Amino acid sequence: MTVKHFHVEYSKLNNEGTYSPGDTLTGRVVVVTTKETKVQCFYVQAKGKAKVSWCEGNGANTVVHQDKRKYFYFEHIILQDKNKGDGSEIIGAGRNVFPFTFNIPNTDMPSSYQGKWGRITYSLRAQLTQSIWVVHKTKTEFPFRTTAEYPFASKTEMVIIGLKEQQQATRISFCGIGKVTMKFVSEKMGIRQGEAMGVTVEVINESSRTVTPKLYLCEKQTFVAQSKHMVHADDVLFGTGDPVSPHSSHTVTKVLSIAPLLSPTFFNCSMMKLEYRLKVTLDVPQERDSEIKLPLIILLGSPKPPQQKPKRSIWFRKLIG
Repeated sequence: MTVKHFHVEYSKLNNEGTYSPGDTLTGRVVVVTTKETKVQCFYVQAKGKAKVSWCEGNGANTVVHQDKRKYFYFEHIILQDKNKGDGSEIIGAGRNVFPFTFNIPNTDMPSSYQGKWGRITYSLRAQLTQSIWVVHKTKTEFPFRTTAEYPFASKTEMVIIGLKEQQQATRISFCGIGKVTMKFVSEKMGIRQGEAMGVTVEVINESSRTVTPKLYLCEKQTFVAQSKHMVHADDVLFGTGDPVSPHSSHTVTKVLSIAPLLSPTFFNCSMMKLEYRLKVTLDVPQERDSEIKLPLIILLGSPKPPQQKPKRSIWFRKLIG
């Protein structure tokens, strides 16, 4: 083996190392050899794609649903074309560096994403072929971030305005002897990565049972392939109120903090989408839980130092003050 080391790397444009539509991607392929090496073909590729895949059924009845879409594909020949290489090119002994440049299309493309049954990836791949028996391959993925401020389906002015508006819902349910009224209020519909906001639940318990409110952040991943849909849902508990005894009332306020690395809401991929909801349930012994759901859109956050803590909003400070 004359090739001791073979890898592809890219230059970082910012602290996060992310690229966006319209950026120029620069990098290099590094080859370390023990002696002069003949090359049949040597190239590097840049690719952006989305792919979904899942199985239904068991055994002989298993059906695979899958689909993929390519956002861009570029190839740069470094020494020899893979279809025309004749082995006449030679790489010198030692460390060799081969730079390359690709211009990412300035079009709407979704951010990098890893879901339950699908991925959106942006990658660099390099291949060096010495002979039909000796082929060297290397790959690295680079993080891609959309420049669309609102990468979801409905971009009407009312929805954009509504991102900053307070939202609320009320539900009346019956358990035991009597009724329970639950009012759920969230500060706004849209929140950025790394931010926090307050939510409140007011429970008026006129029943004969003790009830306990629980608050959840709900994630919903939807995948589409061959006209089939598959959904993966996950509920994360972020707050539990005190039990509300019969014929009493109680208001609980909790802070919802959005992790900086939590993927933003997106609908701008034809094969998958990511949505969120806020949910509050009433935990009632021996009764079916009542629940209220409110929409939540997680927006792309501004880059911040890792040590900076999310700020609580003015609305929340007034609410609990």
